Amino acid sequence: MQIRFGTDGWRGVIAREFTFENLSIVAQATMDYFLEQGLAGKGLVIGYDRRFLSRRFAERVAEVAAGNGISVRLTDRYSPTPAVSWAVHELGAGGGIMITASHNPPEYNGFKIKEDFGGSARPATTKVVEEIVSRNRAKNREIVALPLADALASGRVELFDAGAAYRRQLSRYVDLERIRAAAIPVAVDPMFGAGAGFFPQLVSGAVELHTEENPGFGGVPPEPTPENLAELSALVRSGSFRVGLALDGDADRIGAVDENGEFFSSHMIFTVILCHLLERRGMRGSVAKTVSTTRMVDLLCEKYGLELFETPIGFKHICELMLDHDILMGGEESGGLGVKGHIPERDGILLGLLLLEAMAMSGKNLRQLLNDTMDEIGHFYYRRIDLPIDNDAKERLIAVLRCDSLDTIASRPVARKNFRDGFKYIFADGSWLLIRPSGTEPVLRLYSESDTAEAVEELLRAGRDIAGL
Repeated sequence: MQIRFGTDGWRGVIAREFTFENLSIVAQATMDYFLEQGLAGKGLVIGYDRRFLSRRFAERVAEVAAGNGISVRLTDRYSPTPAVSWAVHELGAGGGIMITASHNPPEYNGFKIKEDFGGSARPATTKVVEEIVSRNRAKNREIVALPLADALASGRVELFDAGAAYRRQLSRYVDLERIRAAAIPVAVDPMFGAGAGFFPQLVSGAVELHTEENPGFGGVPPEPTPENLAELSALVRSGSFRVGLALDGDADRIGAVDENGEFFSSHMIFTVILCHLLERRGMRGSVAKTVSTTRMVDLLCEKYGLELFETPIGFKHICELMLDHDILMGGEESGGLGVKGHIPERDGILLGLLLLEAMAMSGKNLRQLLNDTMDEIGHFYYRRIDLPIDNDAKERLIAVLRCDSLDTIASRPVARKNFRDGFKYIFADGSWLLIRPSGTEPVLRLYSESDTAEAVEELLRAGRDIAGL
């Protein structure tokens, strides 16, 4: 099979694409990359989440690294992706590997590369690794590995706790004393994932659900979307909590439920935290967002005179900007958000703590904070739907849309088009529709934002008609 890195890493169905054989091929190519770049001497950090076989997959990668003479720090338990990324940064490692398929369904697993700055591998890096995979296959390159027991005995692989240093960094970044003093009743759903246990250790009184090990994630993909957070919403709606926070499978993405038990989307989170950083913490810098992210960010940048960058979907693009520019905050629609003064990485746990800090410092709940901002810049509604689509139908749709013949959608003249990533149609009043085939799943994603919920639904129906789904 052909190995391709998507928006963040290489992913596949376990025992179909994501096998020990294919993993070993990708691991060998990755070690060749670190050796060729002169980074291998700094060692690697390897971590894993709670998915089926993640630990064994991580151990296999460590065996390949050790066989190639590379020293490894292997996490001694499941760990959030941002904790592994922080370890790469703090230890001065040459890079890192995280075994996770993030928010994908339970049957998937994946392989994320972290570069020496502690963030997602840039597109240029993953392109080189893909090329090395092809080169190695053409040359029948041997997979060089050292059995884990021997690697541990020799000291080539060393087990360590990635969580301790990561928690220290979080306590430096966020005013935990202010949060604890506010005593905000908070419920947290780590969705059976790698973020389990972190909030109760940092915020006294935080109550968690779905903390046990369950590689099937209770039959629900570990993605903090409205349909997946019904239990958290009901818990907050019961009146015992002022806020609910949710993490995806590897805890690099954030979702939330407001004081009314209503879903609080990543767009709302982006808006509230950006205002918090600007108004309460007095921070400044440019802002980066992906093409599917809310227009509220654009309007806030206009209000505060901030430079705004727009990228294709995938935090790796925002990571590049954070390395090259003074980016205050960057984020994407799927809940991946990162901030200045940390690492160029999305971090669901840190962003959850910042939401609590905003509540503690303002004395307001999430919906109140959002409404304060919307009263100034306008009220917006947003929805995304995911539709199953086979590869043939996906390719036919892409071919049709590339012809660029759509000038009217839902009786609305198209004012502008943005084909940076997918097919985005923008209308005169600022509302928009984005039609985008997933890069990692047999899924077509439709996104829309407008000033009324009815307009959003109308545009989504038009998107379905265009796709024939």
